[in-house]
Amino acid sequence: MQNAETILAIYKERGKEGKFLEGVYRQLFNPELYYRAYGRLYRNAGAMTPGATEETADGMSAKKIQGIIDLLRNERYRWTPVRRVLIPKANGKTRPLGIPSWSDKLLQEVMRSLMDAYYESQFSPNSHGFRPGKGCHTALGDVYFAWNGTKWFIEGDIKGCFDNIDHTVLLSTIREKIHDGRFIALVEGLLQAGYLEQWRYRPTLSGTPQGGIISPLLANIYMDRLDKHVEETIIPRYTQANDRKRNGEYRSIEGKINRLKAKDAGHKDLPDLRRGLKGILLRDQFDPKYRRLRYIRYADDFLLGFAGPKDEAEEIKDQLKTFLHEQLKLELSPEKTLITHALTEKAQFLGYAISADGPGPHGKGHGHITLRIPIKKLKEKISRYVRDGKPYARTEMLNDSDHAIIEKYGSEYRGIVQYYAYARNRYWLSHLQWVMITSLLKTLAAKFKSTVTKMARKYAGKAITKDGVLKCLSVTIERQGKRPLYAQFGGISLKLESFKAVDIQDGYLDQDRNVPRCELIDRLKADTCEECGSRKDVEVHHVRKMSDLKVKGRKEKPAWVKTMAALRRKTFVLCRYCHNALHAGRPMRRREIQEESLQG
Repeated sequence: MQNAETILAIYKERGKEGKFLEGVYRQLFNPELYYRAYGRLYRNAGAMTPGATEETADGMSAKKIQGIIDLLRNERYRWTPVRRVLIPKANGKTRPLGIPSWSDKLLQEVMRSLMDAYYESQFSPNSHGFRPGKGCHTALGDVYFAWNGTKWFIEGDIKGCFDNIDHTVLLSTIREKIHDGRFIALVEGLLQAGYLEQWRYRPTLSGTPQGGIISPLLANIYMDRLDKHVEETIIPRYTQANDRKRNGEYRSIEGKINRLKAKDAGHKDLPDLRRGLKGILLRDQFDPKYRRLRYIRYADDFLLGFAGPKDEAEEIKDQLKTFLHEQLKLELSPEKTLITHALTEKAQFLGYAISADGPGPHGKGHGHITLRIPIKKLKEKISRYVRDGKPYARTEMLNDSDHAIIEKYGSEYRGIVQYYAYARNRYWLSHLQWVMITSLLKTLAAKFKSTVTKMARKYAGKAITKDGVLKCLSVTIERQGKRPLYAQFGGISLKLESFKAVDIQDGYLDQDRNVPRCELIDRLKADTCEECGSRKDVEVHHVRKMSDLKVKGRKEKPAWVKTMAALRRKTFVLCRYCHNALHAGRPMRRREIQEESLQG
């Protein structure tokens, strides 16, 4: 039986070589891939959230893995419909989220790992969504560094992209690379499994499974066809000449300067001519033979930058519309698919407003790309902490500790500030900071029945940064024999940062890295109950978070709670008897008794 990492390395090499894949379905019989998948998934909060069934990561066992493999081997595995819930959005609307059953999550992760190892090297470098080593900032960095001279932005917005992915087109795209009928049939079953909304079944006639582990990868496989079409067909068609021709007026003045210098290096007209030269572009911005087209995509959002006339930008937009409709069965939103003038307007992409500066000091192109925070986005962020025009206390947090409240506000503020690290008008966030800090102090004042002024004095702190010492709000909780708990709000400089290597995965697992050896997997493979020593029906007890270990109504905590708390573990490997006893609140078997019974 091959090691999981060995299998994925082989698939990765085949992907780089462009070879077809065969026998993928047989790899689903390898338990090592499921242990690897379990090691990646069990830490996620969603691992303890039930889907259409009550099954969660709690109770995970080698027997469950073997059960999935047996069903697959006999081609009898059936996907469970996902449970759909509606998640509220900041704008008051909701978005659907699908929650698969635990077994489905596990199998999807195994399938995803195999397909991702193969497909990753074949994806376009212009695709940045849900990929290892890429994210929003890498996409914005490409635009910032490589799109100088852009005249027009073509903003692409696809109507309900992930909900409208055509199953027939997607499966035919996968069949081009993967020659395994059983594996394709398994993917098809997943796509058509349907969902339960308010416990009523609804079929899925299009789209990828909402909330599915494999859904982002399937979407990238689908949208890669758009990437290839743009890069291989549209960009070559609208890329002409190595550079713009030199400006005639610039050449004329430059010629006068050279002639005067040849006659008299100190000629009185030279300073005026040199000053006049600085205000003229070196290259002809209306060179009819020069064209440049650039492209970037993040998930279903894409942006094109074009140096050329507007009528050709309209042609490009129409060609994209035609390709999406005819080849991918998708539609561009006419209201949101815009052609934006780079110098006078701002394109919206990944939460940033993107435009181009005026001519550079040497007349090379239209100057650099500028990234800014859109005023609309800033108002949306501020509105979360404002009621009736004023910052308000968040009453839903009054039962939390002061540490938890400051940590929550601090993480929310830090996430926004870090995301807009490269915005030229990053200092605009100072108003958001004031609103959030006022809301935070009002929340603390309401909790402790005090005043904002007293809370500001109590929690006043200082943070040492590369830009000096900055004021912040902070709280420290000392713990005997342990590192103190610390929470902070603010203390972050709002100066513009320069682009650098970005290590942000946007919440997506870095698929290209080897999974570190997981201690839990070793404990599960040991096949021994950590409470009584039994080797029969061993499974894993999970808790969602460490605070769940608090047992209400009992002065003395059970031994298993003390053990998990001391080890800082959210898992406990138990036999079926001890696991059932734990959930029922009964005493578990003692190791000494079990050992005696085994000897007897």
